[in-house]
Amino acid sequence: MDTAPPSRPQPPAPATTPRPQSHRKVATAAALASAVEWYDYFVFGIAAALVLGDLYFPAGSSSAGVLAAFATFAVGFLARPLGGIVAGHLGDKRGRKPMLVLALTLMGLATTGIGLLPTYETIGIAAPVLLVLLRIAQGVAVGAQWGGAMLLATEYAPEGKRGVYGSFVQLGVPIGVVSANTMFLVMGAATDDAAFTAWGWRVPFLIGLFVLGLAWYIHRHVEETPEFRAAERALAEKEKSEKGSPLRTVLRGHLGTVFLAGGSFAVNTATFYILITGVLDYTTRELDMKRSAVLAVSLCVSLTQLVLIPAAAALSDRVGRIRIYAFGAAGIALWAVPLFLLIDTGSLLWLAVGTFVASCFLSIMYGPQAALFAELFTPEMRYTGASLGYQIAAVLGGGLAPFLMVLLLEATGTSMAVSAYIIVLSVIALVSIKVLAGRASSRAES
Repeated sequence: MDTAPPSRPQPPAPATTPRPQSHRKVATAAALASAVEWYDYFVFGIAAALVLGDLYFPAGSSSAGVLAAFATFAVGFLARPLGGIVAGHLGDKRGRKPMLVLALTLMGLATTGIGLLPTYETIGIAAPVLLVLLRIAQGVAVGAQWGGAMLLATEYAPEGKRGVYGSFVQLGVPIGVVSANTMFLVMGAATDDAAFTAWGWRVPFLIGLFVLGLAWYIHRHVEETPEFRAAERALAEKEKSEKGSPLRTVLRGHLGTVFLAGGSFAVNTATFYILITGVLDYTTRELDMKRSAVLAVSLCVSLTQLVLIPAAAALSDRVGRIRIYAFGAAGIALWAVPLFLLIDTGSLLWLAVGTFVASCFLSIMYGPQAALFAELFTPEMRYTGASLGYQIAAVLGGGLAPFLMVLLLEATGTSMAVSAYIIVLSVIALVSIKVLAGRASSRAES
């Protein structure tokens, strides 16, 4: 399904077709870029649930420290639209690859900086201030990265395989979660509690320095996408008439599509961060479950996504993006209550079952999402439009979800409040998907 607006005709196809080797090399580079970027981003979420509250926000109760750490976690999400706007605008005008390289470089430096940052006990109030600033840099970086990696993959995709190639970038999320959880599990096993709190938690952040090597590789060895090269010529002509700004085009003519895209995806990103961050805090702090066991469950569940995400994407290439996407959103709504009923048992087995089923529905949505968002916009404004839609969802869903989860639990004393929050976002998603589907049908008939 191609839902690109009819008023913006597709530019002519490039003169040459990329070789199969190019398809594979670019898809691999995009997947690696996504994986290392999300790894760096996720280690903060895990550290926020485990140690950052005590180390950087020591005043008050344990709940207050966790809330402060999760608020800092959310700040990164608030910064993501800025990264999406800047990188999207420049990526649509100057190319996908330069923005991806810049995003990787910024993420590597920010993550390493967090790993080296002194605590509140050492430098006082400067510690949380610097932590927030570095988290903002992470947010800007990941906001810039997703669109570049996604478009490198989808715009190089062979005909009829855009969903599958887009899913390679989406695999970066479970790979990042698995890698981040593995690193914390290894450090937890290699250190006692005192050593882990003193320095062990820093090691996963310091590995972020290796992102710079991948940025250099992409800069030297990956070519710009064929669709951008074609769109670049059309955009150059439009700039002569002062109508060629991708950001201006999106804001003036396609802002509704951006918000519908964001509304359709907020439930996915919110539920995801509840599972990998909020549940980690809830089960270890409120249900007295072992940290290593909960991390192991999260790791195993994330591994299943490596199969489910590309499978859902491949199916979307055959039966359509919207149908698969809507099925996943409906499943999340139906599973929201059983999910927390199972978690509240305090059983590791039922925790695994609950989060696994939820993860299946998340994967069904996440697999076709990159291709779906790419097809909502034409190439000359695609980086800007798709990035804005994705990052709006990240702010409304993922950034606030762990913070709101703690607030809801504290205010109501029941996890059913969190289930209700997920259901509300699911309804918003289904309404947004229905409107997008209706617009696509209208364009197909016209």
